[in-house]
Amino acid sequence: MKQFVSFIIKEAKHILRDKRTMLILFGMPVVLMLLFGFAISTDVRNVRTVVVTSSMDHLTQQAVERLAASPYFKVTATVGTPKEAEQLIQHQKADMAVVFGQDFASKKSGVQFIVDGADPNMAQQWTNYALGVFTNASAGVVNTKMLYNPQVKSAYNFVPAIMGMLLMLVCAMMTSISIVREKEKGTMEVLLVSPVKPLMVIVAKMVPYFVLAFIILITIMLMGRFVLEVPLQGSLFWIFAVSTIYIILALSLGLLISNISNSQLMALLLSAMVLLVPIVMLSGMMFPIESMPKILQWISCVVPPRYYIEAMRKLMIMGVGVKDVLSDVAILSLFTLLVLVVSLAKFNKRLE
Repeated sequence: MKQFVSFIIKEAKHILRDKRTMLILFGMPVVLMLLFGFAISTDVRNVRTVVVTSSMDHLTQQAVERLAASPYFKVTATVGTPKEAEQLIQHQKADMAVVFGQDFASKKSGVQFIVDGADPNMAQQWTNYALGVFTNASAGVVNTKMLYNPQVKSAYNFVPAIMGMLLMLVCAMMTSISIVREKEKGTMEVLLVSPVKPLMVIVAKMVPYFVLAFIILITIMLMGRFVLEVPLQGSLFWIFAVSTIYIILALSLGLLISNISNSQLMALLLSAMVLLVPIVMLSGMMFPIESMPKILQWISCVVPPRYYIEAMRKLMIMGVGVKDVLSDVAILSLFTLLVLVVSLAKFNKRLE
């Protein structure tokens, strides 16, 4: 047991001595949280809007004022024809135009939206928000109720996603590189012939990354709660319990990658291709899985971060109990067991 603890301490010291690694491990969560929380945002804010009307009667004036009072739109100009509005959009001086028909005052209808559709997702959001403003203006009643995210902040969506991405990358990538580094230096053979069993050597190398993963998890949760003001509605116990399963899965993937890699560069490339691209594209982190083609939806079923991110969104944002995430936890557990068995079997085979 003393030798096992000594190996853990040795690996921890090695990590702490590497200032670049420490900067990546602790700088990346902070930078990503700030970027996704403040810079990379899907929130609708200050959409530059042009009003197109031939006559500014009382009702039209009221509608324009309601639009300008909304935090989502900023009325930048008033023009007389749709062609003028299109020219402003074309020259990037406006994002959308609201065209009032001549019979708007009498029929309270006849409104057209001209939108810059270069980014179709944002264009659809602008249209929906503008429709909401005019529907509420004409009906005088607001029927929309946003559950769990009343301020419609994109950070609510990104915080669990960043947790899923960083925990997978840190545990899998750094573990695989750490083991392969020993192979490149020729010190792995020395470690394996030590009094400690080979399996214990590998476990000892994983333990510091397991602890680091929890530090990163806590850092993300604290920044999400106090910097981005994302609530933690669910049980902290179950958040950490599900995260533990996910971290073990990531460490197992790191061991599997190290078994098939002969260099640190190869381990890094495999980690990036096998982990980073699927996480960003197919986990539901950036793009809704329901909007993907059927074949990509099926492929996303074998991307473990998908289930972790779904579970965290339910536990953290919706505040549900563990019963409502049992299916996600069961699939994560199955993935963990499968990858762990395969990686250990392949490791033992290499030893033989």
